[in-house]
Amino acid sequence: MTRRSCAIYATGIVCAHLLILGIALLVAQVFQTMIQERIKKEITLAENSRVLEGWINPPPPVYMQYFFFSVTNSDEFLAGKEKPKVTQIGPYTYREYRPRENVTFLENGTKIFATNPKSFVFLRNMSSGDPEVDRVITVNIPFIAVMNELNSYSFFLRSAVSMWMGSMGIEVFMNRTVHEVLWGFKDPLLSKLHAMRPEVDEHFGLMYNKNGTHEGEFVFHTGEKNYMDYGKIDTWNGIRYLTAFDPYPNKYNFTDGSVFHTFLSRKELLYIFAADLCRSIHLAYVADKEVKGIPAFRFAPPSDVLAPPDENPSNAGFCVPAGDCLGKGVLKVSVCRQGAPIVVSFPHFYQADKRYINAIDGMNPNEEEHETYLDINPTTGVPIRALKTSHKTTKECSGTIFPIMYVNETATIDDESAARMRTLLLIVTVMSNFPVIIVGLGAILLVVLIFLICRNRQRKNEVKRIDFTEAFHSFATTKDETAYTQVSNQAEDSPENRTNQPLRNGSYIAMSPVEAQKC
Repeated sequence: MTRRSCAIYATGIVCAHLLILGIALLVAQVFQTMIQERIKKEITLAENSRVLEGWINPPPPVYMQYFFFSVTNSDEFLAGKEKPKVTQIGPYTYREYRPRENVTFLENGTKIFATNPKSFVFLRNMSSGDPEVDRVITVNIPFIAVMNELNSYSFFLRSAVSMWMGSMGIEVFMNRTVHEVLWGFKDPLLSKLHAMRPEVDEHFGLMYNKNGTHEGEFVFHTGEKNYMDYGKIDTWNGIRYLTAFDPYPNKYNFTDGSVFHTFLSRKELLYIFAADLCRSIHLAYVADKEVKGIPAFRFAPPSDVLAPPDENPSNAGFCVPAGDCLGKGVLKVSVCRQGAPIVVSFPHFYQADKRYINAIDGMNPNEEEHETYLDINPTTGVPIRALKTSHKTTKECSGTIFPIMYVNETATIDDESAARMRTLLLIVTVMSNFPVIIVGLGAILLVVLIFLICRNRQRKNEVKRIDFTEAFHSFATTKDETAYTQVSNQAEDSPENRTNQPLRNGSYIAMSPVEAQKC
């Protein structure tokens, strides 16, 4: 067997083994299953987990952009001549820091306890003004809260209280700096009430007492028992069921929005707990995205998240007191704000009932600016980019829902974390597709094998052709060499003419004329 034949046979054997092995692994999905199981075990909140440090100290910066609505025709509105007109000012941007503290493992590492204090630092270069200088005319929420408390009392008592507040210069609208409305100020009305009832705080602000404080004590599932429970809340402030609204039929089944389980599906709904709303909201798949070279699924709240009970019966429990429901796109959260008449929605009443939008001059809702979404890598469950928008309003005595401010909470994965994520996903892709690579190598060798076989046959045909040509040439040469020389016809010859005749083999014989004649 020639070397060429050995090479062909060896290539064929290797090709067959690669194809059989690759197809078998591909059908059995051995590598895919192995990689998925490894990722499920690695991405947990276990004590030695690689993702634990990033969960305790999140590297991506979080920015809070606050926009305020200033009323420009308060007198005309109070006189009943015009509907309220507002103009938007901002953003006033703050960097939010949210490390987790008091981290403690529970129940053999299957659960983890933590608090999440948040602090805010103003960023002048990312803001449009100075919050301690810029002023905003907005609804006086303490005034509205007191008047709402008097709704069950007689008209004369409400009028007397209103006149009493008017004598102190307390009116429906207030003119305050952005910093005061956001972080708090000593309110004259609350100070009067504090003197009579010490349990009433005399300060008011939309973010009052929220700088440097946490939203409660959380216990999370680490994902050690079941990867689907990774990051889900087990208890909040020691309870397993929401109590601000009617209790859910099931216990908590959502995360705080910082992590999600691995291997997300486009068909599933993601549930996120919002402590400032005392409830969860769900997100549905919208589209595939890419952030810094990382593939992601975009999830966003569907329109039924804040729909009334007649459109979404599961929202009936959020009407407090029972049956006191607002229209589509708004949610009353007074129970979470110590009774303050606060209503939340998406910015500019995005996805809300048209009557709320049309009641205020200056509302311009649009999806591009006012949609809440999360871009999540489906393999790891890590949020790559997030935009959370919320709109805080209040319900004025006349029933009009006034916009006060809205906030954009944004976060995008940093470059260093993105590079590590891309490397991890590349390794996962290569390992998961290893059977495909084996099949590909087998296919390449198959092409090489076919080429070698064809080339070998071509060479054999060329050898046969050369052998035939040489044989033909040899035959022709032999025929030429065996031709005889013609003998002379001379009858007589004298002895003098006796000649020596050469033989074919080169020797000579002497012949007489008689002998020649006999011949």
